[in-house]
Amino acid sequence: MKQYDYLIVGSGLYGATFAYLAHKAGKKCLVIDKRSHTGGNIYCQNVDGINVHKYGAHIFHTSNKKVWNFVNSFVEFNRYTNSPVANYKGSLFNLPFNMNTFYQMWGVTTPEQAKAKIEEQKAQSKIAEPKNLEEQAISLVGKDIYEKLIKDYTEKQWGRKCTELPSFIIRRLPVRFTFDNNYFNDAYQGIPIGGYNKIIEKLLDGTEVKTDTDFFADRKHFESLADKIVFTGKIDEFFDYKFGKLEYRTVRFETEELNVQNYQGNAVVNYTSHDEPYTRIIEHKHFEPESESYNQEKTIISKEYSTEWTEGAEPFYPVNNEKNSALYAKYKELAQNEKNIIFGGRLAEYKYYDMDDVIEKCINDWECLNK
Repeated sequence: MKQYDYLIVGSGLYGATFAYLAHKAGKKCLVIDKRSHTGGNIYCQNVDGINVHKYGAHIFHTSNKKVWNFVNSFVEFNRYTNSPVANYKGSLFNLPFNMNTFYQMWGVTTPEQAKAKIEEQKAQSKIAEPKNLEEQAISLVGKDIYEKLIKDYTEKQWGRKCTELPSFIIRRLPVRFTFDNNYFNDAYQGIPIGGYNKIIEKLLDGTEVKTDTDFFADRKHFESLADKIVFTGKIDEFFDYKFGKLEYRTVRFETEELNVQNYQGNAVVNYTSHDEPYTRIIEHKHFEPESESYNQEKTIISKEYSTEWTEGAEPFYPVNNEKNSALYAKYKELAQNEKNIIFGGRLAEYKYYDMDDVIEKCINDWECLNK
């Protein structure tokens, strides 16, 4: 008989949620993580009372009431609403594209005027079938919005020209003809009061956890410990890169503490011109304006630089082009033939997941296992 029912590789949202569900069902689990902390990319580092989103901004949003009730059973959420601002060469525009944006762009004041302006520019482009991201964007929102708010930002994110990126990346763009700066359309939205670590701590409560522990450093030993493995790492690495390496984008952060109360007046400001090498600046304290430290004469900002993933960096976003999709399909077939291994999460499924989707998928996977 093995020591554990489940070995869970990775303590991000999928691994931690699985551990919680298994522990609640009386299963014995061991969670290991190669990082020095739990929580994966939602980990927050507390600096002078400010919860710093160590791996980039995470805003919880969902329309799934079951998932919303689930996360609220662990921690109370504030009413933070994601309303990013775009800075294009010093000019500011509200996001997502809405009547505030159109007024700032063209001086139009009614939905009818805004629609007419967009339709006029779409007609001028004469794009029948978009062949790349640039043509897709122009055919959706016209040339002005594309050139000021999409083109350079997207090229910085992906490290490729928009004319070289596939059109399916932005099949749809959020366009609203109302004065609504709320980026998400979901019914529920907020930030955990006190930071995301509180959720992870509650999910892992009662489960044995080892950080600074790399599954691949002693794979045979770890595989011998449990009846089943929950793997949340890179799927290609699990299979020893048998078919080759999947590609990722990564993000580098320059974080600094400033002796000012308020640096940019908003949590998220996107820089949509090549004039700045970073894609956006996050000011972390604005995620939790209710905190006691909010009004102190200190703030923490992070500049985000999107780059190609290399060994040793953190893989953030899968590059979902045809080549990588075909490669992942081969690994997925191998994964489906593994009877005692559950692959879950962003890296194991080579898929960009929102946080609520990760939790929903994990709950569904657990329920399928226990039918």
